[in-house]
Amino acid sequence: MAEVTSDLIYKVLKTVQRDVTATRNDVVDLKHQMNAVRTHLTAIQQGVGNIYNWLGHLEDRVDRIEVRLGLVEPAH
Repeated sequence: MAEVTSDLIYKVLKTVQRDVTATRNDVVDLKHQMNAVRTHLTAIQQGVGNIYNWLGHLEDRVDRIEVRLGLVEPAH
């Protein structure tokens, strides 16, 4: 069995440290990407909400037009 020396432990620890640093950098990158995705999803949700609002206004206008043309009975 190989003798365990301080130099061998140092080399192993340096490798572990390098791997931990790389992993930390990857996690930071993933956090940035997740924040970008979150921002885009929020924008999409707002856009969909605006579309629903716009469609609601169009529905109201169509309802008024139908009543004016006598296509439906006015709601009371």
